[in-house]
Amino acid sequence: MGLKDILVHVDSTSQSATRVEVAARLAHQHDAHLTGIYVISSPHISPTQDFGQLPVEYIEQREKDSGDRAIVAEKSFLNIADQHGVTHEWRCETGLALDIISMNSRYSDVVILGQRDPNNAEDFGDLPDGIIMTSGRSVLVIPYTGKVESLGKRVMIGWDGSAQAARAIHDSIPLIAAADRVDIIAVNPNGSGDHGETPAADISLHLARHGIKTEAQSITVNDIGIADILLSRASDRGIDLFVMGAYGHSRWRELVLGGVTAHMLEHMTMPVLMAH
Repeated sequence: MGLKDILVHVDSTSQSATRVEVAARLAHQHDAHLTGIYVISSPHISPTQDFGQLPVEYIEQREKDSGDRAIVAEKSFLNIADQHGVTHEWRCETGLALDIISMNSRYSDVVILGQRDPNNAEDFGDLPDGIIMTSGRSVLVIPYTGKVESLGKRVMIGWDGSAQAARAIHDSIPLIAAADRVDIIAVNPNGSGDHGETPAADISLHLARHGIKTEAQSITVNDIGIADILLSRASDRGIDLFVMGAYGHSRWRELVLGGVTAHMLEHMTMPVLMAH
């Protein structure tokens, strides 16, 4: 089982090239087709403004600036794809990023997006969390800081016995099949009927049948959040890919509940593969 269609979100931020580089390396490794999707956001008009009253010159300049940025992003994408010798295509559409990327993602094996950068003036709405929840595909989220030197060599899996975690693990198999180390960690599993008699034992056996050797452990913590302990363990072990299920009915619900998914997306420092 391998990847044959990879979709990567391309934009005009400095983070975009790192994301495309990761996508192109994966496409080369798996002999997969790479699609770059660029979204030109529809002009935002505040409720107090009338679109028809805006100066024509203003609208034309906004459209020209958007088009210019798209051209620069396309050249960067094509250059990186050509360097890696992968088959590729470029798509540029206008509208809401969430809707366009979600629709295009359904024809891919994995979607590669960037972590939300709080210092980035360009707002892509509910990305990446909205795509995770609506696309029907696993999403590989790339941190907005640092370079991604390797991916899938030192892996950590957050296992909670959920359907979302099972989906994430299944979709991660092409990425972790050649890993040097795979750690499975179950946090506070006692009392949960989803783990079986021995926490993480069954999922470890499943991966072993795919030829993936793992080390499983369960831990109980009371004085630190689950996401914080996962991030801490991952950092200590130099993890270059974290795999987990994503849970939430909507982004606001995740934020109100202080969910593990939202915390990981905000504080992650390594690539994270999530599935809902």
